[in-house]
Amino acid sequence: MALTELVQKLALKIPTPLVAGGAKLLFGLPVQVKHRLGTPQTVEGNELDLDSQITLLMLKAQGVNGLAESRDVEHSRASTRLLSAAVGAGTAPSVGVRGLMVDGAAGPLPARLYTPAGLEAGSPLVVFFHGGGFVLGDLDSHDAPCRYIADRSRVRVLSVDYRLAPETIFPAAADDAVAATAWALEHADQLGADPARVAVSGDSAGGNLAGVAARELALAGGAQPAFSLLFYPVTGADPANRSRETFADGYFLTKDDIEYFRQVYTPEPGQDTDPKFDLRHADGLAGIGRTHVVVAGFDPLRDEGAAYAQRLRDAGVDATTQLAPGALHGFLNMVGVSADARVDVDAALDVLTEVLVRS
Repeated sequence: MALTELVQKLALKIPTPLVAGGAKLLFGLPVQVKHRLGTPQTVEGNELDLDSQITLLMLKAQGVNGLAESRDVEHSRASTRLLSAAVGAGTAPSVGVRGLMVDGAAGPLPARLYTPAGLEAGSPLVVFFHGGGFVLGDLDSHDAPCRYIADRSRVRVLSVDYRLAPETIFPAAADDAVAATAWALEHADQLGADPARVAVSGDSAGGNLAGVAARELALAGGAQPAFSLLFYPVTGADPANRSRETFADGYFLTKDDIEYFRQVYTPEPGQDTDPKFDLRHADGLAGIGRTHVVVAGFDPLRDEGAAYAQRLRDAGVDATTQLAPGALHGFLNMVGVSADARVDVDAALDVLTEVLVRS
């Protein structure tokens, strides 16, 4: 049997435990074998890493071209949960998990507190918002990344399940992020954390929400996060970004996906230029604390994330940009199976550790 046929058989739509086993098998193959499986690509000087090549091959085998190509919200949510379970099962099992409720803008929100075994009180706390285009994702879809961040960095992680569109449109998610982060800052000591060492983080849409929370709390003039870690964030609705055209199709997140999510989350005129969504053109950035923005080399959102980091620097913020050169959008979710993803995530977490843990 050809190796590509093996990949396709392992990627069939079968029960989640078997999908997870197949994913771990594929991503755990020797590098020499991965080279035979993948299709090398180099774009603008960046080479697609081996695990990203395998990811695209698996998605192709299942007929998946985009993150939400069906445009059926419930179907896409179910698919997201299935994919996340397949690539995240078994990540950092020793990390303790406790469910709780936190303040949102319109009432309590479900959340999970992740605590590494043996971690003493007074640790840093990372408030985390999941990705999914403001439409998909939940506490389960990002269980593995939260476990990994907590375990690798020896911090507590508070994952917040904010309201999603289309059930609740803009600015509900943004307002929830601000309220939940403010709640975490106020209750950090009750969570076993140091109120002076609270960070905000998220990926994709969650990166947008983390950035919005940092800005809004800085403008409010009260307690605010000491650090922001944004993974491939949505930072605006500008369709002219070069990376949106370069990676418009065939790299998991498509240009059409981005536009679909924007229309669902910000359906009313003017909402997509509001600073609670459009961070790239927002004012009042100068008061935001230390920020680290991670962008993926093969991601249509790459250029807008980098542009936002530059806007922060122009405003006098201590902001750095990290390029994960061979990665696809969503690589944070791959830490359970992909050594390539872990290299990029670890580099970002080293910055978090330097700012919050060793400071």
